[in-house]
Amino acid sequence: MAAPPAALVAKVKKHFIGIPAPLGYVAGVGRGATGFTTRSDIGPARDANDVSDDRHAPPTKKKKKDEEEDDDEDLNDSNYDEFSGYGGSLFSKDPYDKDDEEADMIYEEIDKRMDEKRKEYREKRLKEELEKYRQERPKIQQQFSDLKRGLTMVSEDEWRNIPEVGDARNRKQRNPRAEKFTPLPDTVLSRSLGGESTSSIDSASGIMSQYPHGTVTPGMLTPSGDLDLRKMGQARNTLMNVKLNQVSDSVEGQTVVDPKGYLTDLHSMIPTYGGDINDIKKARLLLKSVRETNPNHPPAWIASARLEEVTGKIQAARNVIMKGCEDNPKSEDLWLEAARLQPPETAKAVIAQAVRHIPTSVRIWIKAADLESETKGKRKVYRKALEHIPNSVRLWKAAIELEDPEDARILLSRAVECCPTSVDLWLALARLETYENARKVLNKARENIPTDRQIWTTAAKLEEANGNINMVEKIIDRAISSLSANGVEINREQWIKEAIEAEKCGSVKTCQALIKAIIGYGIEDEDRKHTWMEDADSCASQLAYECARAIFSHSLAAFPSKKSIWLRAAYFEKNHGTRDSLETLLQKAVAHCPKSEVLWLMGAKSKWLAGDVPAARGILSLAFQANPNSEEIWLAAVKLESENSEFDRARRLLSKARASAPTPRVMMKSAKLEWCLNNLDTALQILEEALVKFPDYAKLWLMKGQIEEQQGDVDRAHETFNSALKKCPSSIPLWIWLARLDERRKMLTKARSVLEKGRLKNPHNPELWLEAIRIEFRAGMRDIANTMMAKALQECPNAGILWSEAIFLEARPQRKTKSVDALKKCEHDVNVLLAVSKLFWSERKLQKCREWFNRTVKIDPDFGDAWAYFYRFEVLHGTEEVQVDIKKRCIAAEPHHGEAWCIVSKNIDNWRLTTENVLMLVAKDLPIPI
Repeated sequence: MAAPPAALVAKVKKHFIGIPAPLGYVAGVGRGATGFTTRSDIGPARDANDVSDDRHAPPTKKKKKDEEEDDDEDLNDSNYDEFSGYGGSLFSKDPYDKDDEEADMIYEEIDKRMDEKRKEYREKRLKEELEKYRQERPKIQQQFSDLKRGLTMVSEDEWRNIPEVGDARNRKQRNPRAEKFTPLPDTVLSRSLGGESTSSIDSASGIMSQYPHGTVTPGMLTPSGDLDLRKMGQARNTLMNVKLNQVSDSVEGQTVVDPKGYLTDLHSMIPTYGGDINDIKKARLLLKSVRETNPNHPPAWIASARLEEVTGKIQAARNVIMKGCEDNPKSEDLWLEAARLQPPETAKAVIAQAVRHIPTSVRIWIKAADLESETKGKRKVYRKALEHIPNSVRLWKAAIELEDPEDARILLSRAVECCPTSVDLWLALARLETYENARKVLNKARENIPTDRQIWTTAAKLEEANGNINMVEKIIDRAISSLSANGVEINREQWIKEAIEAEKCGSVKTCQALIKAIIGYGIEDEDRKHTWMEDADSCASQLAYECARAIFSHSLAAFPSKKSIWLRAAYFEKNHGTRDSLETLLQKAVAHCPKSEVLWLMGAKSKWLAGDVPAARGILSLAFQANPNSEEIWLAAVKLESENSEFDRARRLLSKARASAPTPRVMMKSAKLEWCLNNLDTALQILEEALVKFPDYAKLWLMKGQIEEQQGDVDRAHETFNSALKKCPSSIPLWIWLARLDERRKMLTKARSVLEKGRLKNPHNPELWLEAIRIEFRAGMRDIANTMMAKALQECPNAGILWSEAIFLEARPQRKTKSVDALKKCEHDVNVLLAVSKLFWSERKLQKCREWFNRTVKIDPDFGDAWAYFYRFEVLHGTEEVQVDIKKRCIAAEPHHGEAWCIVSKNIDNWRLTTENVLMLVAKDLPIPI
């Protein structure tokens, strides 16, 4: 007997069949299936608050009377809420009267009012959310905006070499049959023009029919015979030759058409006004009405003439303006406009007529002189004008400018008689006179104009130029007292400007006298120091160094014991003065402020840089006497000796310093000197002694670990760094050095844990985050590095070093967007500015790159990496002069910070290198950004 099929065999019934699913059960979750969602699960694709569209809704069923009676309010406890009451309306069956309507209106008004109150906040929040959404999810157009801007740099050849997009059409559409064109004979055209009938096939019936092509009209245009188009072309060429011969030279056949003036003449034939002709007509009519209503109103005539000029009717404009001059012969504006519109020769006649009517108009006389082409004619016009208007300063000045010095002096002597209140004329005459006569002229000028300060300052400059230095201060003092007596307000700013002008003219003594006389005028005692320092900075910014020096001199005389003023004056002399002036000032400074270590050190450094080492030692010995246990002076003396290879003297000084002033820095410098001289055991011994006294000084631990690593004892160095972190858990360099040591020992997991521990001890620290990211990057874990960078930027959103690293972690297309985000967060951070400069360098935008490098070194001159990259850039893309300039600026700035800079400058083998040498070494090893 055959076995029954498997489908018919009774199976064991599952125990859960027919039982409802437990609460929260989702089918397929256990095996990882997430399921799918249908429209029945989520409802219709519209918001719950949308107005329903019932145009195609099925008709509603009418309720029966029994159902209406049963549809009562649901007053069960389950439908009741303590705050909002019953779910339904308790009074739905009651009549809706006026009181209900009024109450609803009041509630509606309240709702509207509340909505208006929140409207501004709601719109603002919506706008912020939209902006945030746009930043997080930019449009495709925004993402490719930088690429679009880059298309401007594409050359014409590159455009031509762009491959064509593939054609998706079929072969028959891609390769259509070429249309064939057959030229018609002349007979066909002549028949058409002659009105002959032409055969054609009717598209509807397909029968050939004849119909006339035109109606013959007898007259000039009707062809009388066969039309020969070839002869027409020959006739056209003959006509063109005739026209060209008219503008050609009859002798040599060369053209006499001016190629430049020809287009200009054609352009002049076109009306320049591009507006509506109706507007011109309206304006012309309106101005005509104004002229007829008030013919004595000159602006109406001028406006009418200019309207005609704009529309290209120059002759009509001239006629209108001359008619206006006849009606208003005393208006100088009309005569000047008439002269402008006329050609030069006619303009002279017009101006001559104007002079007859208005002989006292300065502007007309000056116009008459301008129309003269020769200097002789101009002189005649001006002299005639001065006969009619002898008190016009403008005419005198114009006439004097045309004369030679001797005639100008004679004219000026007459001019100051006619115009005794003109300061410029008096000063010009004084400049042309001899010393004695100039003094007399200025004295007369002071008598005639007792309220002008320029005459007094000119007199002081005159005395200084002739060697009478003692008279300068007297004249300035008398000037202030005389002007005050005559009721002139003494304005400090104007007098300081006068001093600056005097310095630019080379009158240094006058400038100093002006500053001395005016510097304390009208200032309260408590505001003197602050105001004077601002004045000195203002003068220095205008390159008026003598004025600034005079202000500092006066300030130091008033406040001889103020250390801050001495320091500012010393820095001013260092930047803008000579070495002698700086040393003279510092000698005075230490005499008045012997406890100021900075002034002593500046003096010693100036002597040392000049090569006078004994003088520098003498200054430091005097500084020891004034400040017996000063750490700064001890270390300066040690540096002086070590830089000059006097290592034994430096050792003795350091041993004395450790005995008298045992500070952490003195101990560190002692160990560093031995380290530099390769006495590693001695250095370690000093460091161990120092760590007993100063266990919390992180640099001592760092030096000890580095020396031990240099000796090859890596385990001992590791132990030192671990001990150091117990004493100094907030020292970031210790954490970084320990992590790098573990990385060099191939213990990557240990290095990660060290940095994570450091971040827990020192939260929100960008240096530790950066080191962790770089460790992952060096290990080839680029994805982990990117993830860590995102976390780091969340924790430290304003860290420039992280943003600068993040820019170059991105792929090339996204770098520009990242740099924009970085600049928004850290606009003035030098690391970000340097990264943007490198980004422009990688894109070969050399001019922009140079501008950003300059901006970076200006914001922070102490940032050595920027100087090194800038110098490297100019070595590859700049000139030798620019390289020398950057080198000088870097040496003047003396940078000390920067990651790449410190790697070279703090290397113990480079301890005697100068700033220039460090710059060259750092720049040589820098990678070119790609």
